[in-house]
Amino acid sequence: MNTLSYRTISANKETVTKEWVIVDAGNQVLGRLSTEVAMLLRGKRKTNFTPHVDCGDNVIVINAEKIRFTGNKMADKEYISHSGYPGGQKIVTAEALMKKKPTAIVEKAVRGMLPKNRLGRELFRNLYVYEGTEHPHAGQQPKEIKI
Repeated sequence: MNTLSYRTISANKETVTKEWVIVDAGNQVLGRLSTEVAMLLRGKRKTNFTPHVDCGDNVIVINAEKIRFTGNKMADKEYISHSGYPGGQKIVTAEALMKKKPTAIVEKAVRGMLPKNRLGRELFRNLYVYEGTEHPHAGQQPKEIKI
């Protein structure tokens, strides 16, 4: 048997095939949607997945304002940030953030599921979140994914 024919596929920037996909967040639970989007961004379901390479697709999320939370998380969940100065801690509830900027909720949830390094920051640039159904990426001909 020729064992040299069984080679492990290791992808790199030149050999990766990136596609454009569109995900509808309307009436979806935030956590379940975010895990699927993170898996698409990372490319873990592709056969040539390589952990240190950006193998994932470009993901467009529409209808971010229609995302839903389970339980009482809309009132109880808090997003904490700090300016770096003494007394610079800011706390915003999910309800207040949803009124101010609904796309930020989806972005924060997906960013928390990506690696915390240079690769994670590069993968996050492949995510595009929009309120409503309109998006400027029609030229890329994204295919719709049902979650």
